[in-house]
Amino acid sequence: MTSRPRTTIGVAIAAAGALALTACGSGSSSGNGATDGSGSITVYNAQHESLTKEWVDAFTKQTGITVTVRNGDDSEMSNQIVQEGAASPADVFLTENSPAMTQVENAGLFADVDAATLDQVPAGFRPSTGTWTGIAARSTVLVYDKRKLQENQLPASMLDLAKPEWKGRWAASPSGADFQAIVSALLELKGETVTNDWLTAMKTNAKAYKGNSTAMKAVNSGEVETALIYHYYYYGDQAKTGENSANVGTHYFRNQDPGAFVSVSGGGVLKASKNAAAAQSFLKFVTGKAGQEVLRHGTSFEYAIGSDVPSNPALVPLKDLQAPTVDPAKLNSATVTDLMTKAGLL
Repeated sequence: MTSRPRTTIGVAIAAAGALALTACGSGSSSGNGATDGSGSITVYNAQHESLTKEWVDAFTKQTGITVTVRNGDDSEMSNQIVQEGAASPADVFLTENSPAMTQVENAGLFADVDAATLDQVPAGFRPSTGTWTGIAARSTVLVYDKRKLQENQLPASMLDLAKPEWKGRWAASPSGADFQAIVSALLELKGETVTNDWLTAMKTNAKAYKGNSTAMKAVNSGEVETALIYHYYYYGDQAKTGENSANVGTHYFRNQDPGAFVSVSGGGVLKASKNAAAAQSFLKFVTGKAGQEVLRHGTSFEYAIGSDVPSNPALVPLKDLQAPTVDPAKLNSATVTDLMTKAGLL
């Protein structure tokens, strides 16, 4: 992770002219977790582009604040912010997973999140440090080929995938930030020895694919019996044609197992922000009722976690997942990549 990442093209999303008349910098509350104001902000975005666009469009419509979005993946954007340091043009950073947020936090580049914004998100879905906050969540799930396996034939724990009987029978995308976040949780919950042993066994047992969608497609086509991915790939495909998930079932480990890990997508305001008030306003909007309703009614199928907004009703409720307690601030991506490289997975 030492090479300089590629910089993606920024996309400016401007407010409509009529709405701009309301953006006179009065600072008055809009009633939906945003503050009317003027100016612009730049968001470095590692969340799904379509989801962030929905947030940005709604925020701009409500406030008149112009938002420029630069898209990339978790590690690409976090590495870029760290390299840019105090000179970064980013006002806000959004991610899919927590480790990238922790990397920027450990570099001392985040401003504290406004208390009113933190109050909108339950403590279990934000770091103990308060320098960034959760904005959405996704659950680990083992998808399986329903034609070959029944629920009672599936492993009780994610750790069971290291057993010899699962050799060649499961898949994952080890190079992806999603999978590395799952391993980060395993490291935090079970320690380095258990994690190293599991990864070593994974090198022998698992089939590697590029991307969670590809791994799920492999299950659906019969190439492999199971795959360890995030839940929303299945639900997103089901909501479309279902062509890549018609033969797929979902198995949740539950019981506070490492495989029941719920990953928190993060949002933070950079100390380098040239428009900190607008940046804080954007983060408050995303975690507020209007922003979380985008998750409930949109097509991302990620979990809503803020402002008591229920998640999409198609999803297994968060309370039923029996996820382990993990402080997002303690997820260590550097150690994980070292362990995965040592195991021959990267």
